[in-house]
Amino acid sequence: MDSELKPAPETSLVEIDQLDLFYGQTHALHGICMQIYERKVTAFIGPSGCGKSTLLRCLNRLNDLIPSVRVQGQVRVAGEEVFAPGCDVIELRRRVGMVFQKSNPFPMSIYENVAYGLRIAGENDRRVLDQAVERSLRAAALWDEAKDRLDSSALRMSGGQQQRLCIARTLAVEPRIILMDEPCSALDPIATGRVEETIAELKKRYTIVIVTHNLQQASRVSDYTAFFYLGRLIEYDATVKIFTNPALKQTEDYVTGRFG
Repeated sequence: MDSELKPAPETSLVEIDQLDLFYGQTHALHGICMQIYERKVTAFIGPSGCGKSTLLRCLNRLNDLIPSVRVQGQVRVAGEEVFAPGCDVIELRRRVGMVFQKSNPFPMSIYENVAYGLRIAGENDRRVLDQAVERSLRAAALWDEAKDRLDSSALRMSGGQQQRLCIARTLAVEPRIILMDEPCSALDPIATGRVEETIAELKKRYTIVIVTHNLQQASRVSDYTAFFYLGRLIEYDATVKIFTNPALKQTEDYVTGRFG
């Protein structure tokens, strides 16, 4: 594969250059080169263990939490090298938010879940918090369902509502990029549809990278799709091309269900 293969020109927000990652002696990512484009949804697809989530976690250095991890190469977010010694990892994770596979609301009220990140940053002005909570819940398509019970426990919400609450919590600190690691894998089709509708609205303001095993979901929600296999980027292009006219037979076999 041409390691410099890129989709049609867009405004690049993330640049990944010759990225290798090792878990101890295991070589998990091999020379990844790609760009992620601003205010677009980029889907990472591929079989289990192909490196999708590992690469996603490189974008806000969540892999740092694993003691045996070693990284070579560069990841630049808005021109800033995230693995540089002087990088402020806390600030990076504010700018590059994360929504996990399993919704993880805190055992506190809906309001305090959304306000949590702002409070941690030292914001205690109730008016500012009120505005941020409403803005974030609206953006996550949850305001109408939650506005009359902001003081009730987030743990009483349905699974789909909890996942949208986690999206709202991420939005409250005003990130530039939102990472989603299989955000719908534990949800029923109706809740999945609500989350997908939310993603479609969010990309008007945010850059979104989503890892998904659901190829139909990738084709529905993303503008660009990257196909990974055994830690390598096999093909990366506009989603419509990946799913209808891929350049490589290996990609075609995967998206048509012949392997994987």
